Amino acid sequence: MSSNKQISEFRVRPIGSFDADLEVPGDKSISHRSAMIAGLARGTSTITGFLPSEDCLNTLAAVRACGVGCDILEEMPGFGPTAMRIHGKAMQLEAPAEPIDCGNSGTGMRLLAGLLAGQSFESELFGDESLSGRPMGRITDPLGLMGARIETLGAKPGCAPLRIHASKLQPIRYELPMASAQVKSAVLLAGLFCEGETTVVQPAVTRDHTERMFEAFGLSLSEADNVISIEGGQVPEGREFRVPGDISSAAFWVVAAAARPGARLVVRNVGLNPTRTAVLDVVERMGATVIRRPVEAGGGEPYGDVEIHGAELSGTDLVRAEIPNLIDEIPVIAVAAALAKGRTRIREAKELRVKETDRVATTVENLRAMGGVVEEFEDGMEVEGGAPLKGAEVRSYGDHRIAMAFAIAGLFADGETRVLDTACVNTSYPGFSHHLDAVLRGCRDAAEYALPTRPTNS
Repeated sequence: MSSNKQISEFRVRPIGSFDADLEVPGDKSISHRSAMIAGLARGTSTITGFLPSEDCLNTLAAVRACGVGCDILEEMPGFGPTAMRIHGKAMQLEAPAEPIDCGNSGTGMRLLAGLLAGQSFESELFGDESLSGRPMGRITDPLGLMGARIETLGAKPGCAPLRIHASKLQPIRYELPMASAQVKSAVLLAGLFCEGETTVVQPAVTRDHTERMFEAFGLSLSEADNVISIEGGQVPEGREFRVPGDISSAAFWVVAAAARPGARLVVRNVGLNPTRTAVLDVVERMGATVIRRPVEAGGGEPYGDVEIHGAELSGTDLVRAEIPNLIDEIPVIAVAAALAKGRTRIREAKELRVKETDRVATTVENLRAMGGVVEEFEDGMEVEGGAPLKGAEVRSYGDHRIAMAFAIAGLFADGETRVLDTACVNTSYPGFSHHLDAVLRGCRDAAEYALPTRPTNS
């Protein structure tokens, strides 16, 4: 792999076997929420396992800009804090001195918009070029129904930057037009600043990290039949909270093991929230052996160890109800599909087109460049597995999940695969390039393959 800082890339070659133990960094979705809710809490919270990725560090900086105090307890060298004490503001945030940079994070921007919508001060959220092209109407619309005044200042209609004016919010009952944990969470966070009960009705089960974290921090809410309600005026209470490893990061290694007959992988201390583990169900359905070893979490998020044994995979259809909870894993599932026998259908996943990149287009383009047989549709793709993959030069287009998915594809391809523009992986998985290097070197215990100060190739 290159060490050139100007043109960061992965250089990947095929490996003959895969037998590894590793631990992935903390969950990105949960890390975002832990910083926000601990910042709103009364008293001090101790957060461990925090993900020191660029996205989550931007969210931490955002809550600090609103007056929240933070003491760093532990760090991943060269990246940032993994454990901290957060001194909450008991729902009394302060006006930030300048616009808040959300970087590349749609989760950060959308949830912060909900948190800031009902404040007595004006704030502004902005992001990088990619984030500035992603739709924000899905949150500004329901927040507007609650009385929020949010201007979208982007070059594209309905896009960031967001200028959020001081507003007094009213509770609503909101039926999500699409299954979206981000929209649900933005509305529920705004609901904390209302008088009365705010209700969200979702068309399908979505990630429930916000609901679990509300309860972990002492907030009362009701949930039944995809209807979630929160009474405004409650104040979270500071507590100790552990962020488990990110199952979406583990998914890359899960596919690397699942698609190789005879391979073995153990991922330790990874999140096992049932609204996030559909990737395990999919590779199991395709023929891999998946063993889950959950730990009693004692409140908060379930976690444990996952063991994968590889096999010759068969194609499958992704079920409509799975898509919302698989959306981040679809690029690497498409790689698994290319390595499987038979056809894999991934449909009703139009949301992929408004992620960090158009992930339908970028996944299809890179699979074809490596010899994969894939048909593109407006709402997804169909992959005909079994065609031998060949090494190629592929682009990440600045999308962390595309970069990592095609690094995994390179482990199975004939010849060298070069994945260009890989600095983006730090938005979700600091240390990925070093774990990849450990796998390429045949190190069984990748968890103990020490991270450098900061990898220069990612």
